[in-house]
Amino acid sequence: MSPLLIPILGISCGLLAIFGGVFVRPWFAYKNRQMELNASMVAEKAAQYAAQTERLEQRVRVLERILTDRGMDLSDEIDRLRDDRAPLN
Repeated sequence: MSPLLIPILGISCGLLAIFGGVFVRPWFAYKNRQMELNASMVAEKAAQYAAQTERLEQRVRVLERILTDRGMDLSDEIDRLRDDRAPLN
């Protein structure tokens, strides 16, 4: 082993530690913050989709209730509206 190898390794380890503290740690903090913001946006979108899905489910429930409560009357109303339409000529 060369006598110069020990000081070179010591200086290299010190430089590596400084490099890690100056460049790597802030980069990890930046990436962590970026992931937090992304997770926040995804959660917000999920909440919006859930609200929209709930509204659509409510509308489907109303339509199902209309169809089951007034099934025959609805058919008669649709036929009457078709008959009331004026010709397109």
